[in-house]
Parts: sequence; structure tokens; C-alpha cells
Amino acid sequence: MTEATSAPTATPVGAGTGTSWKSHIREYGLLGSLLVIMVFFQIMTDGVLLQPVNITNLIQQNSYIVIMALGMLFVIVGGNIDLSVGSIVGFVGAIAALLMVGFTLPGTEIFIKVHWFPVILLSLALGGLIGAAQGWFVAYAAIPAFIVTLGGMLIFRGLTGNMLAGQFVGPFANDFQNISKGFIPEFITATAQGFKWTSMLLGAAIAAALFAFDFRKWSRAGAQEIDREPAPLFIGKNLVFAALILGVTYLLASYRGLPVVLVIMGALILFYNFVTTRTVIGRRIYALGGNAQAARLSGIKTQRLAFLTFVNMGVLAGLAGLIVAARLNSATPSAGNSFELDVIAACFIGGVSASGGAGRVMGVVIGAFFMGIMNNGMSILGIGIFWQQVVKGFVLLAAVYLDVYNKSK
Repeated sequence: MTEATSAPTATPVGAGTGTSWKSHIREYGLLGSLLVIMVFFQIMTDGVLLQPVNITNLIQQNSYIVIMALGMLFVIVGGNIDLSVGSIVGFVGAIAALLMVGFTLPGTEIFIKVHWFPVILLSLALGGLIGAAQGWFVAYAAIPAFIVTLGGMLIFRGLTGNMLAGQFVGPFANDFQNISKGFIPEFITATAQGFKWTSMLLGAAIAAALFAFDFRKWSRAGAQEIDREPAPLFIGKNLVFAALILGVTYLLASYRGLPVVLVIMGALILFYNFVTTRTVIGRRIYALGGNAQAARLSGIKTQRLAFLTFVNMGVLAGLAGLIVAARLNSATPSAGNSFELDVIAACFIGGVSASGGAGRVMGVVIGAFFMGIMNNGMSILGIGIFWQQVVKGFVLLAAVYLDVYNKSK
């Protein structure tokens, strides 16, 4: 489930197959667990879980968790933690709502109202500024991230409550709401049954592109005599991924098509997967979490790197705040409550090491949807919110235990 930070060892292709099988099966064990829990809740809910309308709701409800988990991946891999992301979601959403709905400056008669598009840019910048402030205290003032972000959680939750004064602020323009609740336009005439062929073809193209990219990477590893997945496991993994993508796309296309937020989320997943696997800064973040002192001695500017992980986290939390506000069509004092717990849990369940230095983008995404399917399935079955928290707590403990156990082995 976790990924080593060191460079892959050059071994003859096919050599050490027993070790290779064992390591890669552990890495993709989470995918198997996701499939098992999907089948379980599909049976227990009498087929409700995988109905098109529920799949759409599942994606829209968990999109901001996935988005923030991508930022939290960098923070945790770098050896830190951020407890303030839920409060930042509520704070940025409140600021955006006040700007779009309009407000009168205190002590004046000046009324300010801003169009939704510049509000999006301002909100992302605000999230980045908050992340920069917290990152400075962590990276340059050497205050533990737990303390800094715990303080941030309290500060921004309090500011949100004071700004909104216990009230909901909204509604917003339809164009802004489409960020979270909209669907991509259809360019192909729908059938009599309303099937969305544009969405279906786009999903098929994405599945094909992901396979081509993975196959190229797998083939290159073989040509360079670098240890790689055994062919049966590689083929099986890609077949499962393709089946999931095509299956979910078919269900969405039979309802209203691909949600806009899914496109945003997919673009971010591809971008951060590229950063973590193909860029220098990605490798340096893993080196920072693996051994900060060694990274510093090798010439990496560790303080600046840690600072940037918090800036990145702040921007993504700001984006999540906009998506939450657009979905609710209002800003609320309780928006973002406990989001930090779901985001951190998604990372640990997805294989991110609690001690830093290891973790994968796709593991985090699977971990986020693992949590989302559990929440959704238990809600459909009528399990109370408090028992849901008990179950999620045990799952989180099990994930961290497996990480510690694997490291000890």
C-alpha cells in the first residue's frame, strides 16, 4: 500500500518474482478492498448503492474530500499534518458568499457585490495566503505543525461564526452552482432513452489513455531492466481499473452525464500524479519526509519545500470551500466541520505512511472513495451517525496498524 522513496533497484526483469508479487499485491490490496466493500453494500442495500443517481451523489459529496486529500498527501509525505483544512473550507466559503451576495461596509453606506468569477480567483488566493501563513510558522519558526494548524482550526472556525452570525448566506448564481452541481454539455444527440454519449465516449477515452500511459511506463521499466509488476498482475490491475471507469461512466451517462466536479477532480488527480512521479519537486517532498536531515545535507531547501506544501494545501482547501458552498447554495457556520478527519483518514487508509516519506496519489483517491462508500452505504442502511464514526475509527486504526506492521517486517 505504501511506496518507497528510494529509486527502484535495477534487477533483471522477471528475477525475484516472489518478492515482486508480494510487494505489488500488498500495494494494490486497497483496490481489492474497495471492490469488496462495493459488492458488500450493493448486496446489503438491494442494489441502491450503484444506482446512477446515487453514484452521482456519491461523486459530488466526496469530490472536496478527494481534492483536499491530494494536498494533504504532500503535507503528510513531507512529515507534517494539517488540522485546519475543514475550518479553511468554511472560512473561504463564507468570504466568497459575502462577496457574491453583497454586503455593506460597516459605518458606511457603501454596498459591495462581486461577480462570481473573480470571487473564485480571490478565494483560491485567500486559501493560498492562509496556507502560506501557517507554512511560515511551521517551516521557518519551527513550531510543530500540529500546534500551528490546531490554532488555525480554532481561529478560522471562530472567524466564520462571527462573520455569518449564525445565519446562512446565499443563494448564488446558477453558473457558480454548476461548479459542484453541473454536468458537462452533450455534443452528440441523445437517444430516445436520454443516454449521454458524449460522457460515455469521454470515459472510454480516459480509460484508454490511462492504459496507454501505464503500459508505456511498464514497458520502459522492462527495457531498462528495472523491477516491475509481473505481467498477470499488470494486466489484471488495468482490467479492473478499466472496468471501474467504464462501469461508472455508463451509469453516469444513463442518468445526467459526467458531473463538472468530476472533471475538475480528474484533472487534479492527473496533475498531482504527474508531480509526484515525474518531477524533481515531487521526489524532493518524498525525500523530505523520508529523512529531513539527509535531504538538507543533499542540498534540498527543506524549509521552502515544507512551506510550499502548506501553500498548496491552502489553495486546495479554498477550492473545496467553493465547491461546498456551490453544492449547498449557501455558506453556513458549520460548513467543513470534521472534514479534516475524513481527509486525513483517506490518506492513511490510502497507504500514506504516518511517519512521512511514502504514499501514492491513486492510493489516496481510492482511500477517499473507500470512506465515501462506507459513509453512503451505512447511511442507506439507516446506521446512526455515531455508529458510523465508530466504524470509521476502527478502519483508520486498522490502516495505520498495517502501515506500522509492514514497516516492521
